[in-house]
Amino acid sequence: MRRPKVAVVGYPNVGKSTLVNRLSGTREAVVHEQSGVTRDRKEVDADWNGVPFTLVDTGGVDLAEEGELYDAVRRQARAAIEEAELALLVVDARAGLRPGDAELAAAVRGGPVPVIVAANKVDDPRQTGLAAEFYGLGLGDPVAVSATQGLGTGDLLDLVVRRLPAAAAAEEEAVRLALIGRPNVGKSSLLNRLLGEERVIVTPTAGTTRDAIDTRVELDGRAVVLVDTAGLRRRTKVAGTVDYYAQLRSERAAERATVAVVVCDAVDGVTTEDLRVAEMAMRKKCATLIALNKWDVTRTELDDAKARVARKLRQRPQVLAVSARTGRGLKRLVAEALSLAERSAGWIQTAELNRFLADLQAVREPPAVRGKRLRMYYMAQFETSPPRLAVQVNDRRLVTRDYAYFLENRLRERWRLEGVPLVIDFRTSGGRR
Repeated sequence: MRRPKVAVVGYPNVGKSTLVNRLSGTREAVVHEQSGVTRDRKEVDADWNGVPFTLVDTGGVDLAEEGELYDAVRRQARAAIEEAELALLVVDARAGLRPGDAELAAAVRGGPVPVIVAANKVDDPRQTGLAAEFYGLGLGDPVAVSATQGLGTGDLLDLVVRRLPAAAAAEEEAVRLALIGRPNVGKSSLLNRLLGEERVIVTPTAGTTRDAIDTRVELDGRAVVLVDTAGLRRRTKVAGTVDYYAQLRSERAAERATVAVVVCDAVDGVTTEDLRVAEMAMRKKCATLIALNKWDVTRTELDDAKARVARKLRQRPQVLAVSARTGRGLKRLVAEALSLAERSAGWIQTAELNRFLADLQAVREPPAVRGKRLRMYYMAQFETSPPRLAVQVNDRRLVTRDYAYFLENRLRERWRLEGVPLVIDFRTSGGRR
């Protein structure tokens, strides 16, 4: 069961993404003064007076433009309307009625879903009369709004919830899987292959995806939200461009995800930039898995890639070979990601942890610093997702980096926590960490 959907469509640069952010009370959709920033369907949950629904932001549709990317954007907008219970046609009140608006109105008029016209950019109450021109679209009374100022958005939301069917039953808690990685490694192709449809636009040009695109789906009997993201570059390379804001949303997607699938290009192997992306996910406390994509066109040595990852990444995530083109390895990738999510949310009994602690000290004696030896008395878990554990010690100043890593690595081996971020607090009897 899902929330009812509202497809937000319109000519380029009329303020659709700004309006989506205003109506949802978020900053989920990428907004930039440059035209044509939004390309894929971007779903953002919203709620008005207790009525939940999902806004679907779409790219600007210009029926007169030709080219592969314009065709793909139009297909995405059509798909958004077909899946929606209501369409919101956004127009620019300051620019007035344009041929592109009339063409779009003709395309949605008499279609399968009701349509509301939102005359945007009415930033002054004295300008509300500008909306009257759009009666000519034949879609009923236009609503004058300002996405930047908030003018009229309450009235628009009232109208939206009146036109929507009753919200569906509460949704099952979903596992969030974010596909992250460098530009042009095949993240969008991988998402489309998993879904069995062209959910996001794929072109040979790096940087086609600019939003973090959420898609709810059922995989292996589990509710999953798949998140496609913009390619991650060094921030200094994208400063001041639209890609900078897309990058911030990719990082936020990793922060909100249960598992981040770090997609790499198998032709290049696991590069330094790939390792940096995986480190970013670890800092966001996200469980990670490495997917070597394009395996059908390369002979990269898998064992070499695994060894490099184990040597360079503290979380020691699993490395899997996959192909978005042929579908190879995707079933296993999904199974491993769901299993990783379960292990990250798992709870280890205190008795087991203390047996483990005793065995660990028997195998390798804790270090001595200036003649005083570290003693570890007690261990317990007190948080999950990611697991957080506390170790009671005689003096935390005696804990060396080497021994802390030894403890962390043995924990991973004992409870299959490869790829799961672990937080370990060493505490003295006084509570100091």
